[in-house]
Amino acid sequence: MASSNRRSSNSRRAQYGVFTGYVLAGIGALIGAVLLGLSLWRPASFDGPRGVAQDVVEPVGTVSAEARTGGQGLIDSVAGYLQAGSQNAELKREVELARIRLEEAKAIEQENIRLKALLGLAEQDVEPLAVTKFIGSTATSTRRFGYIGAGASDGIEVGMPVRSERGVVGRILEVASSTSRVLLLTDSQSVLPVRLADEDVVAFAEGRGDGLLQIRLINLGINPLEAGDIMVTSGTGGYYRPGIAVAIISEVVDDGAVARIISDPAATDFVSVEPIWQPEALDASQTPDDTALTETGSE
Repeated sequence: MASSNRRSSNSRRAQYGVFTGYVLAGIGALIGAVLLGLSLWRPASFDGPRGVAQDVVEPVGTVSAEARTGGQGLIDSVAGYLQAGSQNAELKREVELARIRLEEAKAIEQENIRLKALLGLAEQDVEPLAVTKFIGSTATSTRRFGYIGAGASDGIEVGMPVRSERGVVGRILEVASSTSRVLLLTDSQSVLPVRLADEDVVAFAEGRGDGLLQIRLINLGINPLEAGDIMVTSGTGGYYRPGIAVAIISEVVDDGAVARIISDPAATDFVSVEPIWQPEALDASQTPDDTALTETGSE
């Protein structure tokens, strides 16, 4: 009997629950219909609720939008970094290639300068006997000699001046068949008459054996020399024609100056060998005092 009462009670409760559900569904449908009709009749009445809903949803949307923007920005940054790295590598290759081409252009320019200088050696006022390679020079002893690739077979003789496109290098000291030894201006046994390029100041340029020249003034008085002055050949002595660049003054001393040779043998590739400027003067200077000079043109 008790079991039958419990089943009857559960059945009624279930029936009440179903009935309540129907009622609530009907009420919801009725409210929905009323709201739908109201929205169709007076749409402006829902502006407030819509605004409230938008205010509630807006923070969530903003956060979502910021998240999307941040994600896109991160992706764009990574892509930009990878692209920039590739572009930087390409630019480095282009800069390296441009630097190589620039160095090649400089080398070609230097070669053109050297060839023009060589052409200038062959187009001097005095026709050279030979334009030849300057083979090398000594640099470890007080004696300073140079060697050239021309000799007796080219008409080279002892005493002939040797010069580069910049100025005097020295003069022929010994001659072989196809090579010659040159007494450089910086040798301790070399003495060359010189003068100031733009003034009538004469001196001797003596080699010091250390790559420099000692300029000794003939007239010892007030020293007119200044650092930077250019000394040229004076023509005295008969070996070198006048006006060829010899040295530039680097330091002034009491009796003259110390000078750097303008035509540095270490930086010389080609030289020209010129005939002796005044062979008659050389012959006269080498004639003993008790021997009469031979008149020019006499038999």
